[in-house]
Order: sequence, then structure tokens, then C-alpha cells
Amino acid sequence: METESPNKPKVEDSGGILKQNREFLDFFWDIAKPEQEIRLKAIENLLQYLETSERDDELKYTLKRLIDGLAATREVARPGFSLALAQVAQHFESIPLQGILDQIKEKHDLQKVKKKRLRHAAFGNFFGVLALFQSGRLTKEPKVLLECVQLLQSLAQYREHLKDLPRKTLVDILSETTESEFEEVLYGSLKTDLSSAFSTPEQLHLLLVAIQKFPGVLKPKRLKKLLGTSTVVTDENIPKLLEILKVSAKSVKMDRILPPLGLDLLRLSLNEGTFELFWKEIVEKGLLLDKAAPCSFMCYRLLGAALPHLSLSELKMVLHGEVMLHYGKNVIATQLPGRVKFGPEMETYVDAFLENCDDPDKQLTVMKAFSTLTNQGNPVITSSWKVVRHLQSTALLDYVDYLKQMFLNPDLEICLELYTRRQNPEKILQPEQCIFRLRKWIVSRLASIIDNPWLKKDEDLVMDITRFIFFYSFFEALKPTLDIPETECLLQVPLDEDTRSATADSFFSLLNYLNCLPVLGENPEAANLNKKHVQGVTADGQLWIYCVSQYASALLSRKKYVRAVKPFTDEEREAWERMLQCVDELRKKGDKSQNMKLSAFQRLGLLIGIHLFKAPTESLELLKDFHHCMDKVLEKECKKKKKSADDEEEPEWVEVVVEILLSLLSQQSKFIRQACTSVFKQICSNVTEKALHLILDVLDPEKDHDEDRALLITDEGKKAKRTSSESESEDNSDEEESSEEEDEDDNDDSSDTEDKDGDEREGDSSAEELEENDSESETEPVDENFRMGLIKALQAGNALPREDEASDEEDLDDEAMMSLDENLAALFAEQKKRAQAKKDEKDQQRKEKILVRDFKIKVLDLIDVFLKKQPENPLVFGIIEPLIAVIEQTMTGKSDQQEQDFLQKTADIFINQLCKSKRYCKDVSSFKDKLYDMMERLVKRARKQTDSSVALYCFSASLYIFRVLRGNISEVPVPPVVQSKKKHKDDEQRDDQEQQGIPVGDLDIDRVKAIYQEALTEFMTKRNSALTGAMFVDLFVRFPIICLHLLDSTVSFITEGVRQHQQGQACLLVQKALQIRELRQSMTESELETLLKQVLSQIHKSLKTVNGFKVKVDQEKVLKCLELTSWVAKIIKQQKLNIELTNMVPDLLAMAQMEGFGRSVQLDNVYWNIMRPLGYSRPKKAKKQQPLVTESTESTKKKKKGFLPETKKRKNRKKVSVGQQKEITGSSNEQSGEGHRGKKKKKNRKRKISESGDKNGLGHSSPAKQNKVQSENTNKGKDRTETDKSKKKKHKKREHSE
Repeated sequence: METESPNKPKVEDSGGILKQNREFLDFFWDIAKPEQEIRLKAIENLLQYLETSERDDELKYTLKRLIDGLAATREVARPGFSLALAQVAQHFESIPLQGILDQIKEKHDLQKVKKKRLRHAAFGNFFGVLALFQSGRLTKEPKVLLECVQLLQSLAQYREHLKDLPRKTLVDILSETTESEFEEVLYGSLKTDLSSAFSTPEQLHLLLVAIQKFPGVLKPKRLKKLLGTSTVVTDENIPKLLEILKVSAKSVKMDRILPPLGLDLLRLSLNEGTFELFWKEIVEKGLLLDKAAPCSFMCYRLLGAALPHLSLSELKMVLHGEVMLHYGKNVIATQLPGRVKFGPEMETYVDAFLENCDDPDKQLTVMKAFSTLTNQGNPVITSSWKVVRHLQSTALLDYVDYLKQMFLNPDLEICLELYTRRQNPEKILQPEQCIFRLRKWIVSRLASIIDNPWLKKDEDLVMDITRFIFFYSFFEALKPTLDIPETECLLQVPLDEDTRSATADSFFSLLNYLNCLPVLGENPEAANLNKKHVQGVTADGQLWIYCVSQYASALLSRKKYVRAVKPFTDEEREAWERMLQCVDELRKKGDKSQNMKLSAFQRLGLLIGIHLFKAPTESLELLKDFHHCMDKVLEKECKKKKKSADDEEEPEWVEVVVEILLSLLSQQSKFIRQACTSVFKQICSNVTEKALHLILDVLDPEKDHDEDRALLITDEGKKAKRTSSESESEDNSDEEESSEEEDEDDNDDSSDTEDKDGDEREGDSSAEELEENDSESETEPVDENFRMGLIKALQAGNALPREDEASDEEDLDDEAMMSLDENLAALFAEQKKRAQAKKDEKDQQRKEKILVRDFKIKVLDLIDVFLKKQPENPLVFGIIEPLIAVIEQTMTGKSDQQEQDFLQKTADIFINQLCKSKRYCKDVSSFKDKLYDMMERLVKRARKQTDSSVALYCFSASLYIFRVLRGNISEVPVPPVVQSKKKHKDDEQRDDQEQQGIPVGDLDIDRVKAIYQEALTEFMTKRNSALTGAMFVDLFVRFPIICLHLLDSTVSFITEGVRQHQQGQACLLVQKALQIRELRQSMTESELETLLKQVLSQIHKSLKTVNGFKVKVDQEKVLKCLELTSWVAKIIKQQKLNIELTNMVPDLLAMAQMEGFGRSVQLDNVYWNIMRPLGYSRPKKAKKQQPLVTESTESTKKKKKGFLPETKKRKNRKKVSVGQQKEITGSSNEQSGEGHRGKKKKKNRKRKISESGDKNGLGHSSPAKQNKVQSENTNKGKDRTETDKSKKKKHKKREHSE
């Protein structure tokens, strides 16, 4: 520490203290450390020590050390000493503050200190005053308080070192001072600073704090004497205040905070009644018009910080002013990455205001203002703005009513409309388009209120919003009626088709959320249902979707007041009524045992029924299947008898439900996708093998072209609709989740104006397609039929001679030419139709393939649900091989992005939900042989693969089967095995002990051993095997029992491996096997000793074959061998076995002398870890002597990778010899005297070009080649950067001056 420099004055009895207690001195070292915890702990221990010791000399020494540390050169140490001094002054009130202050002034005197230590002394004075202030005793001693304030005033001139720290500390001191002390003690000293308040931001802030803290002292009369005006915010002071605020805004540019000066000035204007003057003149006409970004951001922060302090009228003035307009432009402006957008920060301001505001009117005013800040009709805030969670119940209901009224009667005049500079006035949207954008946002806003999980809402509000969105999605009001509140307000601007479509999408998104909504309310019934994790129901147990269906049924029955946008046909109405009747029967028959099944049927039926309003044709077919399925379920429930022969031929109800779900999944709707998933969760416990095969057949690669499985390929109209949605995301119907993307798209400058140029773009795209078709037709082979038809047409028109006739050079007449043209035109038109038909067929196949792949991705959700909900179901084993077939087919074929997504999802489900599942089928006794056969098939499948990644999936599946067959025996703790003398050498006893060390259970170990032994042999003896060492490492580590049976053959492969890689992998496998505790405990001491000797013998033989380390595989093999040897030596030492390693020493020493041995640090470390216990020490590396630095070594040191060749370098003229330098200077002087400098430059350039040509072997080339080389060199010279040119000019000027 610098505080203990040798030049410091000695303290009395310092030698005694130093000799007496070392622990006392360590406190000061810990105080200076950068770690805060250590620092605080040292201060606490120091105080305890001083209280217990009660020695004056130690207390004096403490003050001396702490005051010295205030000016420590290390910036981290100063706050620690300042805090320690404050704590000492607080605990020991007997120490006078005047004495501490005198010592600080004497030690860190700014007049006597050297210039080099002026900065440290200034910080010493500052931290000293800060310590006295933090002690809490400063206000009790007025004289010391005055001196501290005067010292801080004197430190203000050292702004380059302390910045504004003294002024900030002075403000903090004023905030702790009483009014009487300020008037009697400090006012006279601060009078100069207060009178010059408009000079700097710090002095103005000091005045504002004083006015706010001591209004009785700084009355208007006294302010008039100080400032010339009785108030601060006046017309005269506005220019001064504006300049100070600009300086303050730019000073906190990097901190991104609101300066305290701005907030205090805003509060003062409110107290003085001049807020409107402050906001209009200073903020809007001053700061906001400044082009500097910090000034604009200061205006935004003032807007957010002012919200809690304003009245209702002031809120309306501020929220409809220019600052709000500029804030909206900042939100929607397209900025470069890294630039700041103020939207998230404003959200924090509004969130804090709404959370702490108790006035519902103010909350509603703020929400209305931000909701009406629009750009071409679309509000700039997102529809999922989370600040709504703090609204009170009355404010929330009023806000919902306001949104509904704006949807019914959109008033663009009350909106605060803004336009960016990039938006073309000619392309501004029409009012109808703006209304569409506003209504679309309002619907998303209403839906997000229900989606917000942090917002407290009741069931009435949820149902009210749901009914509103549903009504205006599919119905329109004819006459008002009290029974239907939605008909009481008629639309002034009618809804167009696009608005209804967007509203319908939001409704289905909302309905999907309602199906997963927890029970609302705080009553005991709701709490009980939430404990059971019941979702999608009201407090009385009714499904939300059932409530919606009842409302829809009421609307359909009131034809005088309400009319459907797309009225139902008789067939559709009959299907709707039958669906409701079926659901009512299910609700009546619901009991505890069948509750989940009947609830799933209710959800499914209501889902299909509600979907009648959107897609009636498709829903009709699905409803027929649903009713057929329900008839069977109800019949089965009533009879409860065995099935007849006729019934056995018909499918089970679960199979019919699965087929319905698959049919629903073919539609492009996220709502239907998630609804099908939720329904399948409830019925997956009843899934049969046939029902599961229906799902797996969709994923089967061999059945992609099966007509029965082509669920997505229907008539041309449906194809057009579905293929048009390919370019969009699958979640296009989910309005709430895509609201943020829509807001970004809506905020673009020309978001909706692109429709005007649609025809031109379509024309351009069609022209490009024709050009592509022509280019493709050129590359395609010529159709032989077309060629023959063309020849016949030409021969018929006598334009081409026949084979048996001579060529006739006479021209054809006009009639012949016209007939020939007609024939050729017809021929080419027919050929064009055939080409277009082929292209359409390929395009159709491509679109169908995309649709099928998208359908398969959705079907994978059902597999995922089944594996999560039913991991112990025996049907899980039937999923393994179909998923592997999907992975094989996808990885071997051509892959686009959709194919990769499908593969990734399949692989994740296969590994995470299947192979790594902690739950699996326990009872497999009835089909154990099938599992053994499957394990054998999987291992053989892995061996036949050409890609090791696919083989890994097959091998992992076999390990999953292995774990199932082994059972739960690994969870039983392994009993310890008695060692040495108590062991028996009997074979039977050894077998019992082996079974005791590694339990086998009911596993057919011989059959499993044969399966994996064959795979291991192939891996070790076949050069191009898809199996990897990591697979067998996983096998050995997870299943020690199989490791025990494969260990002998693995040891033999250390030398018998086909290549060095396999030999190294054999060493790795043996090492992993020996690291397994259960394996070593299952072996007797003699067996373990025999095994280790065999391992060492194999390693010895393998190392003898090493001749060098030229190839990397040799190095890896030796590394694995040495690591295994090191582990064997460790076991020998632990078990105290009688095995020697001395026979390997000569070979190890010889190996160390081979070339390339020391290149690998890891290999070198492992080698000496083995040799050190054998009595060989690692030689120390000799330090390399640094060569003398000469000119030649300097040039070699400066060479870097990628340096230019000699022919491309400029000569460094600074490092020429003395004689050459004299010659150069002499010649330059002569030429400068003759005035031929320009010619010399040209000659030097030519000389360089000729020299480079000679060095490249071009010295004797032809003049043409020389000119070519010269031109290339000049072109390269032109491409140099400006810095190189400037360096070259400076170098030449220096050369000529020499």
C-alpha cells in the first residue's frame, strides 16, 4: 500500500505497535482491498478490536492510517478508508471532529503538495469531508459544518479531477441540515453560489435544493435580492435555464438517466404555478427543437417523470403535446443496431405511475393518450402493453368500454396522428385503411387483456370481451335488444371482410387461451380446482368453450335482431344442433371414472362446432365422424357388454377420435393445433395399438405417396388456399402472439401502400417466370416427338427437303408461308402447353410435399404428448423403429430448412422424451423375447449405417431397451465386498460374489453379450465402421454388467485393433471399465491382478510398435496407452498389488527420444506422471538466451505472418549503410542543385519496376510483357490507401532534405 511510504512522518510508539500485534495491522491492508465483503468485514473487526483494546496509541495510529489512505493512489482503496474513518468517528464520539478535519487539511494541503500528487490530495480532502458527513455528527458541530462546506467550495475549482462530486456532496449535506442551521451557519457562506445559480448546472441544482428544503429562508423577497426575480421560472430566465438544461442533458448522455436538476426544476415550476410556461417554452420550444439526441431524450424522461406530479388537466396538456409526437416518432423510427429506442424506458415510467396512482381518472387518461398516439391509424404502442396490469377495476372497465366504443365508432380526429420524415405524403393511407388498422389493434388489445396473467380480472369481464370479439367476427346487428348487449350500439363505419377475418383470427387465438386459462376467482371452489390443475373451466365447472357455444346458439336463434355474416345452411344448422345435443348428453353422463374422457369429447365436439363459423364445409365432415364416434361411445356405455362379431370389425372410439384429430391437424391454424394437443392429452391413456399406428403411419417415409394418407391434398380451391399460407407462418391465425410483428410491420413507412403496385409487381414476376422458363427450356433435352413433328411440318410446307429428295433453293410463295406459319404456331403452342403442364405438375408436387411435411411436424406433437404422459405404456416400444426410419430417411435425402426443422424435432423427441426418459415400462415379462429381438435389430441397424450420427440413434435406442430389460436393480445400493483373506477362491462363491457386486436381475446376459460382442468386434476390426468409441463408452459406464463380460476381448484389441485409432479406443474403454467401482468390487484380488498384468502386457506390446510421432493418430494412440498405464499404476498403489512396471521402463525411455515426442504438452505431462514414481525426474528446460539485438535481428523480428514478398516491398532507406547514405545524399544534393527532383522520382519508379521485373524473372522478357508488368504495378500502386501515400511522401521529403 502506498499509504505506508518511507517518507511519512513517524507515529509515537509506532515501533511498539508494529511489534506488538500483527493482526491489528492486517485490518488496514484488508480495508484497501477491492472486494467489498473483505473491506466491510475488516472495518467491523477493526471497530471491535478498538472497543476491546481501549488504547489511545492504537486509536491515534488508526486515525493516522485512515487519513493517509484517503489520498491513496489506488482509486479502489479510497472509499474503503473513507468508510472506515466515518465508522470510527461515529463509534468514538470522544474524538473531536475538528481535530480530524485539521489533520485532513494538514495531511492533504493543496497549497503545499507537489503538482504530481495534486489529484490525490484533492481526493483526500473530498473523501475526508465525505467521511465526516457519513459519521452523522457533522450537523451537531456548526463550526466544523461550515468549514466542510467551505472546503467543498474550494474543491469545486478542481473539476478536471473531481468533476461535480463536491457539488453533489454539498447538496447531500444541505438535505440533512435543518432550516435554522442553514440560515445561521451556511447561508452566508453559500450566498455567492446561490446568487450565481444560472452559471453552472451544479450551482442551479444547489439553489433548487435549498429552495425545496428551506422555503422559509429563501422567500420570494430574498430570491429577488439573489437572482433579481422572485421566482426561478420566468420569461427572463428561460434562455439561461434552457442552456443549463442542455449542458446537464449532455453530461449524462452515457448514463441514460434524467438529471436530478431537471426533475427538481419541474417540481419547482409546479410549486410556483409556472408549469405551463416551463413546459411550453423550455421543453417544447427549447429542448425539443435541439437536434442533439440527449436533449430529446431528456424531454421524454421529463414526460415520464412528470406523470405522478401532474393534475388531470396538466396530464391532458402534456400527453397531447409535441413531446408525445416526437416520442411516437422515436418508437416507430427505423434505427441502426446499437441505437437507443425510448419505448422500453417509457414503459417503465408508465408502469411505475399506474402502480402508485390511486386515481382511476388519471390512469384512464394516461391509457387513452398512449392508445390514441397513432401512425396512419395504428397505435405506436404494442397491443400487448403490460402496464395494464396495474389498472384498478373501475379504470380497467372504463378502458375496455373506451376500446369497444372506438371499435364501433372510430374517431380519427381525437387520435394524435404522426408521420415520419421518410413517409411519402402521396402514399399516406386512406381513412378506410387507417380505420382497419385501428380496429385490428383494438381487437388485439382486448384479447391481450385476457391473455395477461398478471392482470386481476373476473369471469364477467372475460366473457364480455369474448362475446364482443365473437359477435363482430361472425355476426352483425339488425335491431337493438336488451338480451344481447352487442346490438345496442350500431356501427357507424361498417366492417369490411378483412377486418372480420382479422377479428376471427383473434377470436380463435383467444379461445385457445381460454382452454388453458386457470380458474378465476378467490372463492374456495376456484382454489380447489386450481390445486387440481384444472384449466379451461369457470368457477362452476363449465367449459369456457361451452359458454361461447351457448352464446352462439342464442345469436342464431334471434334472427330478428342478429344476422350471421355467412348464414348456416339447413345441413350446417342441423349439424350444429346435433352437436349441442350430443354435448349436453355428455355433460349429463359425466361421472368421476369417465370424467376425463367425456371432457375430451366435449372439447372436441365444441371445437369442431365453433369452427363451423369459419370453415363450414370441412367442419361438416368432421362432425359426421364425431357423431359416429359418440354414438359408439354412448352405446358402449349403456350396454356394458362384450362386443359382438360385427362390432369387432369396426374401429374403437379412440381410433375414430385420433382420425378426427389428424384431420383437424391438416388445417393451417394454431388454435386447432393446440386444441387437438389438449384433447389428445386427455385420451392418450386410452390409446390403443391401432390408434397409435394411425399416427405413426403419417410419419412413415414409405407411405408418403399413399393416397389414403394424403389428408392434405383435396380439390384445387383448397390447394390454393393452403399453398398461399405457406409463405406465412403457421401461427398466422394467432393474433395475440403475432401482434408485435404486426406492429413493427404497421410502423413501416410504406406498410400498406404496397398494394397499389401489386399488379405491376405481378406483371414483373410473371415476366421473370417466363424468362426462367425459357432458360430452363434451353437446358432441358429436346423432346423427340416435338422434333419429329417440327420436321414433318417443315417438309409439308416444302421448307425442308425430304431425305430422298434433293434440296430445292426456290423461295416459297405467300400462301405456303402462311400455311407453314399456322402449322408451326399450332405445333409450338401445343409444345408450350405440354411444358407448362410439366412445370405445373412439378410445382404441385413441391407444394404437396411442403404441406405433407408441415402436417408431419404437427403430428409429432401427438407423439411428444404420448411419450410425456404415458412413458410406462408398453406401446412406447412401437414408436422406436418408426422414429428411426424417419431420421434415416430425412438425413439421407435432400434437406431444406423445413426438412431440417422436421429432423431436429424428431431427434429431440427421440432422445429427450424416449431414450433419456426416467420413467419406463416396468413389467415386460409377457413380451421380453420381442424386446431382445428389437435390441438385436437395432444394433444390426446401427452397424449397417453409413452415417455415424444415424448409428448413434440406433445404438441409443438399444441402450434404452437394455435399461428396460435390466429393470430397477441399479437403484438398489450395492453392498460392499469383503476383501483379501475373507474371500473364497471357489468358482461358485466367486459367481455369487459377482452377482452380489453387479446384480443382473432377470436379464439374459448371454444373449445381450453376444449382441454387443459382435458389434464391438466389428468396430475394432473394420476400417470404415459407423460405430464410434463414444457409443461403447456409454455402454460400459451405464451397464457395468456387460462391461465385465466384454472386458477380456476389449483388452485383446489394444494390440489387435485394425488401426491406431481402434487401439487407442480400446485403451480408453479399458480405462473406463477400470474406473467403475462396482466392476472392481465384483472381482477377487487374484482376478484383478491377472487382469492388470494382461492389460500392461498388451500396452507394452502396443508401445513397441510405435516408431515415431509423425502422424497425429500415433500420438493419440500413445496418449491413450499412457493414460491407461497411469490409471493401472494408481490401482496397483491403492490395492497394494504385487505388480511391477519396471519392464516397461526401457521402452518408455526410448520412446521419449523419438522425434516429435515433446510437441504435445498433454502427452509430456502424462508421460512424466508415470516416470516420476519409477524414480525418474523431469528434466528442467534450459532458458533460451536472448540474442543480441542487431539490425538484421530487428528486421527478422518485425516479420509477421502474411508478409509481402521481397518484390512487393518498398525499400527501407533508413537502414542503409553509411557509405550508401553518403552516396544517396550526395546524389540528391547534386540533383537538387540542378533542379531535377521531378525527373529523379520518375527514374526511381522506373528503377523499382525494372528491379521487380528482374527478380521475377522478367528481365529478359519481351517489351510487351514488360509493359504489361509495368501497368500492373502502376495499377497496384493506385490501389494503395491514403495513409500509405502520405507515409511515402513524408519519407521522400525526409530523403531529399538529407
